[in-house]
Amino acid sequence: MADSISGRTGGAADTGGPEPPRQVLADSVYEAIKAMVMDHEIEPGARVGIESLARTLDVSPTPVREALARLESDGLVTKRSLAGYRATELLTPQGLEELFEMRLLLEPRATALAAVNADDEQLDRIEDLVEEMRGRPGPGERYLVHREFAAADQRFHDTIARAAGRPLLADAVERLHSHLHIFRLGGIPGAGPLTLAEHDRILRAILRRDPDRAAEAMAEHLRRSLERRRDRQGPDA
Repeated sequence: MADSISGRTGGAADTGGPEPPRQVLADSVYEAIKAMVMDHEIEPGARVGIESLARTLDVSPTPVREALARLESDGLVTKRSLAGYRATELLTPQGLEELFEMRLLLEPRATALAAVNADDEQLDRIEDLVEEMRGRPGPGERYLVHREFAAADQRFHDTIARAAGRPLLADAVERLHSHLHIFRLGGIPGAGPLTLAEHDRILRAILRRDPDRAAEAMAEHLRRSLERRRDRQGPDA
């Protein structure tokens, strides 16, 4: 049987056609399983069965194993000896607070350094990512709807961190995988335009080479993002 991918990723399975290139198949399987985890089709804490996923997606177990290894590095699944993979639990309200505490320690500093150290190519990339987000559907109920917005949002923050010229700082920001964990809690309808306006302020400060204003714009963005998430979760979350 030629490996295929189910219609849930946007295209119907076609087991009669030629086998897709290996990397295309691997990426498709990764995105399909990632969407299942993000949308809680695979429940938080639930066991992730390789064979059952292979049957669901109509592929061999090999690309499923490769996808789960990638998702483990994303922090979306965990692997336990002799117990296989499980979807990670959702952030608790306390975990959310701690995540943003870390971001507020790291990202304003990275943004200030990016305002000083970013080269022209990095500045262009940051600006392009803001425009890319402007053309994508904002946060909603389903990850497949807003995944391109979420991915560009993550790249915006990671690109700024890399532009700081401090590899250890950039690694720390990227290893948080903050956007995956936050978007997995569910999208916030109407947050897209607010996020874009905040990103615009960050971008302008970086382009003006103003580290103090850049740091404050990033800190304000993170504080407002946390407030939106607190409002979504409610006082009893």
